[in-house]
Amino acid sequence: MTGQPRPRGRLKVFLGYAAGVGKTFQMLSEAHDLKRHGVDLVVGYFEPHGRAATMALVEGLEVVPRKIIEYRGSRFEEMDAGAILARHPEVAIVDEFPHTNVPGSERPKRWEDVHVLLDAGIDVLTTMNVQHLESLNDQIWQSTGVRVRETIPDWVLKEADEIVMVDLTPRALLNRLARGVVYPQERAQAALQNFFREPTLVALRELAMRQAAHSIESRLTSEDEPATGLGTSVRDRLLLVIGPDPPSAALIRRGRRVADYLRGDCLAVHVTTSAGLNAMTPEDREHLDRHLNFARALQIETRILEGRDMPATVVEFARANAITQIFIPREKPTALRSWFAAALVQRLVNLARDMQVTVVADRSVRREAV
Repeated sequence: MTGQPRPRGRLKVFLGYAAGVGKTFQMLSEAHDLKRHGVDLVVGYFEPHGRAATMALVEGLEVVPRKIIEYRGSRFEEMDAGAILARHPEVAIVDEFPHTNVPGSERPKRWEDVHVLLDAGIDVLTTMNVQHLESLNDQIWQSTGVRVRETIPDWVLKEADEIVMVDLTPRALLNRLARGVVYPQERAQAALQNFFREPTLVALRELAMRQAAHSIESRLTSEDEPATGLGTSVRDRLLLVIGPDPPSAALIRRGRRVADYLRGDCLAVHVTTSAGLNAMTPEDREHLDRHLNFARALQIETRILEGRDMPATVVEFARANAITQIFIPREKPTALRSWFAAALVQRLVNLARDMQVTVVADRSVRREAV
């Protein structure tokens, strides 16, 4: 007689707004507390960043050796999810949740490795900063000028069983940076040009607090949704109208974020003519496929609609699917094309008077960061 499968592991995320606020320190402190209470625990991955106080906390904890992966003539160390599964502890400590694994790894992202551990019944404690949340990517870019390339889909964080906000005032964090606690001096100077400016830190801290508060609110209200007389929940349903152009990426992030805050549903559509997608240029088709895949990765249902009249096709689909809000991208101004796009938007607004229509702008900013 075989025993019942172990229930899925629980995920606890220590959320911060910048490096150095104390996420890893807090996580490892809890690990020692769990060990003192007899919990079987291992450190699956730990990134010390040269911080002596944090490195000292690993002493006394079992550390699973990292896997060495060869890539383009260099050797990289990654978390060995297979070794953790073979060891099968009750709890695994995994630093830097949004990390992208080196090519050649079994899975592209560390959060995917974590899901394998959770599926095996292993509890996981992990860390991340709020700027790595996918739906905030454009907002972070606009406010800081830095494009964060390592991101986590919102639904991944939403599935966490517990989120702990690890807080430190921006002034205290800047003092830590100046003392060399966060980074060595040469790296600290570079950090001051990116996220480590007080106005930026204040904005990031507020975003992290909002995210943590939203997570708590969602859990408290998820089982207490208002209902109609028929016993069905009254939910917002968002429809994103996307195309091959760059503004669609920002629209997808914005729509996913709004849907999450409203605890509503989100769909994305592209309208094509009777000639179908084959009439598109290879470049446009590639861009559209990328946007559709991006939407699916954020757990947004996607559809391809056929119709000569784009506004009428969108509104017909929206009414048939009980849509309450429509999001469309704003075209960048280019004379005739801009006028034509504006005319389509106005006609869509006129047809969808029983829905809210939001035109999402694409703001271009400056530099990128890993």
